[in-house]
Amino acid sequence: MKQFGGNVLFLDRSDINTDEIIPAKYLTENTKQALQPYLLEDLKLDGFNPKTDILGKKVIITRENFGCGSSREHAPWALEVNGIYVVVATNFARIFRQNMYNCGMLAIEMDKKSIEDMFAKFADKDTECKIVINDDGTAKVKLIAGSLSVSYQFRLDGFEKALIENEGWVGYADAKY
Repeated sequence: MKQFGGNVLFLDRSDINTDEIIPAKYLTENTKQALQPYLLEDLKLDGFNPKTDILGKKVIITRENFGCGSSREHAPWALEVNGIYVVVATNFARIFRQNMYNCGMLAIEMDKKSIEDMFAKFADKDTECKIVINDDGTAKVKLIAGSLSVSYQFRLDGFEKALIENEGWVGYADAKY
């Protein structure tokens, strides 16, 4: 099973679209792995450098409407081949969110107040994230920076949890059918 958690990349912007996640000119690549060096290549964000800021990051925390724009599986794939299996945001474009779960990855929706709190307390620090998923579908995002530690609650529905446990749609279908 994928390891959910690790060092956090804070992207302080709403409406990060799929063309910014993985530019369309790379959609002809033949393997997921070929997408790796191009993740967030076209993202315009003050102080952000994709060549240096992504390395070692395993979780993205961002604002609203992450994954909007063109519907493409390549966007979650580009995250996946970079070892980023978790994105936390206020909300996601519907198809992008489902594509994340279909790949066995977490697209965690948090209320705006929690996202604001995460940015206020942790965005300027080296932050680690731990994801705890309980059998009853309750879960939490735990952020840790030095001695500071805060947990934020979220829920996974039964189908999302099953997709995660089976590492995505293909594993789920193999187990069920």
